[in-house]
Amino acid sequence: MFTAANRAEARSTAAQSFVLLKNQGNVLPIKKSGTIALVGPLADTRENMTGTWSVAARFKESISVREGLQKAVGNNAKIVYAKGSNLTADEKLEANATMFGKSLNRDKRTAEELRNEAVRIAKSADVIVAAVGEAAEMSGESSSRTNIDIPETQRELLEALLKTGKPVVLVLFTGRPLALTWEEQHVPAILNVWFGGSEAGDAIADVLFGDVNPSGKLSMTFPQNVGQVPIYYAHKNTGRPLTGPWFQKFLTNYLDVSNEPLYPFGFGLSYTQFEYSDVTLSSNEMPANGELKVSVTLTNKGALEGKEVVQLYVRDVVGSVTRPVKELKGFQKVSLKAGESREVTFTLTPNDLAFYNAELKFTTEPGEFKVFVGGNSRDVKEATFTLK
Repeated sequence: MFTAANRAEARSTAAQSFVLLKNQGNVLPIKKSGTIALVGPLADTRENMTGTWSVAARFKESISVREGLQKAVGNNAKIVYAKGSNLTADEKLEANATMFGKSLNRDKRTAEELRNEAVRIAKSADVIVAAVGEAAEMSGESSSRTNIDIPETQRELLEALLKTGKPVVLVLFTGRPLALTWEEQHVPAILNVWFGGSEAGDAIADVLFGDVNPSGKLSMTFPQNVGQVPIYYAHKNTGRPLTGPWFQKFLTNYLDVSNEPLYPFGFGLSYTQFEYSDVTLSSNEMPANGELKVSVTLTNKGALEGKEVVQLYVRDVVGSVTRPVKELKGFQKVSLKAGESREVTFTLTPNDLAFYNAELKFTTEPGEFKVFVGGNSRDVKEATFTLK
């Protein structure tokens, strides 16, 4: 039901799910003043806010990015809008990606005409918000893509906007990991908003203007390019792992790109900065029927209050069955005021270290384990203990 309480909860949930991928020069949050140029094929469409698997949703009740921004600024700022591009140059592809009443109302003007209009309004603005990415039915069931870049006509729009010299904020709609290497290199700020639901427009405005400090983390790994797929944090080790700098012949690596993802599992920035202490353990040994406390001190080193998702990973160094290099075993969302510190503690039990062995028995095996704590699966502090 679209009650006020339900809509407020949906708005809060959406805002907390958004993932800040980049914020060079603290472009975000933007001010509720001056002139804001809003462009992009996903900027003024209610129908696409709920994403796929929403066939029965009441699309007309959703709030678009344009409506959310306008409501947030009121008379304090001027919002100027242009579509800027269609979803894709391929009209048939756009039709397939906007099924079930989720049309983007394809504009019949040429790509150049659409871009020129966007550039014209962008030149009059203080900041540009570009709502681009995938349409609702461009991902999900029966929606595979061989090219996971942002569609070319939208990339060309971004290039034209960047040439204005104005700061650009990319508001990214997506239902899957995309290859964003070019965007990461060129666009100063990227906010991944997935498909935020009926209250997406208001929630996006909350984060863009800093009324909500982003705290979402990636639940999937984003590759540098499609050739790295499948890519995930909990992969098995290889017989010849790369232990030094890339590239090394006859070790497990690519010729043309490093093994690292563009954005690792669990990644997500904030408008403040968090610092982790070294990991401390209650003991260097865990009894077979006991437990182990794993602690870090988290400090908000920035000037704003914020929330951080502290993540705990474990690795079984040697097993009778090959074990992943990391496995997520716990996480806690912690809210800290500017300058505040707090000890965050996890309790590991033997059950957290168990796995199905070759006889399909869920069991533990004694030996060395590594534990990792950090803000994502890549940037972690490490400690070692032994299971007796």
